[in-house]
Amino acid sequence: MTDIAMLPASWRGVLGEELQKPYFKELTEFVEEERAKGPVFPPRDEVFAALDATPFDEVKVLVLGQDPYHGEGQGHGLCFSVRPGVKTPPSLRNIYKEMKEDLGHPVPDNGYLMPWAKQGVLLLNAVLTVRSGEANSHKGKGWEKFTDAVIRAVAERPDPAVFVLWGNYAQKKLPLIDTERHVVVKGAHPSPLSAKKFFGSRPFTQIDEAVAAQGHEPIDWRIPDLG
Repeated sequence: MTDIAMLPASWRGVLGEELQKPYFKELTEFVEEERAKGPVFPPRDEVFAALDATPFDEVKVLVLGQDPYHGEGQGHGLCFSVRPGVKTPPSLRNIYKEMKEDLGHPVPDNGYLMPWAKQGVLLLNAVLTVRSGEANSHKGKGWEKFTDAVIRAVAERPDPAVFVLWGNYAQKKLPLIDTERHVVVKGAHPSPLSAKKFFGSRPFTQIDEAVAAQGHEPIDWRIPDLG
């Protein structure tokens, strides 16, 4: 996995060096050992799915999640998103609820967020793999160093972006972002534990205004029904 070819082409120039660092070699060995013991999500070919779906120079918005869903068939490498046919998880249901209140868009019948990713919304988890059934089981093993490098790369681009940091965990990444050049949308996490504070925060309106001010094409947040 330390092969630079694993990285989507548009990200190799800014992240290639990370794959050569000792921590990444150790991380790769750890994840391979975990896969040898039992299921690890997402599958190998989807670990970098977020970077694959949203090329480096097309990132308008970076949404930071924590770690992948740990249920069979749920996570596919995009934060908050699940595959078609998989029940929409609680946090994403709350995001949809807020989207409906904020923008008036209907709540879709699925949790597949690829339409957002294809429009420049980088759906990045801070940790890119997880052991089946065990949330945070790959925390602190090196992924955070790699995803910090992703955040830093976007933050260092001449082209500004919008960083969406929901919850305390995500907001710890603020020091990586030049808030003079970029816009940061902060708020409570949409999980059921903190949703009361999340509801009414109108993040979509904030993001839309910032994207327009930065001179980028607007994002259509509607997710098509797959019914």
